[in-house]
Amino acid sequence: MARLNIGIIGAGGIARKLHLPQLAQMDDIAVTHIAGRKPSRLKLLCDQFGISKWTTDYRDILADDEVDGVIVALPHPLHVPVGLDALAAGKHILMQKPLCGDMDEANAFARAVEAGDRCVLALPNCGTDVYAAREIVQSGGIGRVSGAYCRVSHGGPEVYYAEIRDYFAESSADLWFFQEGEASVGALFDMGVYAVTVLVAVMGSVISVMGQTATLDKPTALDDTATLILKFANGAIGTAETGWCDPARSFQLTVHGTKGKITNPGVHGAGLTRWEPGSYTREDVPAIPHEVELSSYGPKSGSLDAHRQWIECIHEGRQPELSNVWTARHVTEILLAGLESSRTGTRIPVNSQMT
Repeated sequence: MARLNIGIIGAGGIARKLHLPQLAQMDDIAVTHIAGRKPSRLKLLCDQFGISKWTTDYRDILADDEVDGVIVALPHPLHVPVGLDALAAGKHILMQKPLCGDMDEANAFARAVEAGDRCVLALPNCGTDVYAAREIVQSGGIGRVSGAYCRVSHGGPEVYYAEIRDYFAESSADLWFFQEGEASVGALFDMGVYAVTVLVAVMGSVISVMGQTATLDKPTALDDTATLILKFANGAIGTAETGWCDPARSFQLTVHGTKGKITNPGVHGAGLTRWEPGSYTREDVPAIPHEVELSSYGPKSGSLDAHRQWIECIHEGRQPELSNVWTARHVTEILLAGLESSRTGTRIPVNSQMT
């Protein structure tokens, strides 16, 4: 497999904490360029990770024919404009979540991907637990699904960025997340994208949304807490919860069906547990737990790491199985529908599909 040269656009927390450390462990990929606003950060990252070129103008990276693909690790409103430029320059793209906070942008980006042949990974990568739950649901392993619940939340951007501030030896964290003009969307898009992505990956497309958002604790006009009620195309109903007001941190997934349920985390340390009814006619008979062997599940490529899956898709000339631009567009519409529902108090239809 030929080595690919990659540029990173955005020299902030996600590049430092996620992308650069993981890419440094891969022999068939080289980060050759990085772009950002602050030369001090760029120089530090180049020294730390052996990057040969840095620039404060991302277009320098796109103009370099040696660069095969780019990772867009910028604030949310900049994702699609830079992504469109990257596609026009013939680059493959790994896009940080969320795709964007504007449906016109999401549609324009999807059309641009469809018009070309570049590989675009545009959503958080799903793990074996999600692929396992998806296959169990699709195979009828818990009967006809009736409902699902997922919560993903943490203590907020200021907690996340404390380590980044220390790493770059900066006096304060760059909390653009709280600035309405810079971020445009709040916790629902920042963290709720994980919960909604998991639910659509497992359950399929959503056809309507009701939502409630609130600002309870953070110094922002944007939402820091949100809950969505989702109606799926298969008839089931789901709930997605998220927020920045959970320093104890949460990830929970439950899927209910007429012949059992799935829980994640599972029992006794299992990643996923499938519960079989002890009785269909007696209330007090305990349900029977079965640990799901996750090693037998996963994407068709066999890779779960987002970077590895992206690289494999590039070499194989295909788009990611779940984390593709069409699912990202669908998730964007769901999140926007949640915000609109919270404002209007009405159920909002969703018109896009996962693929």
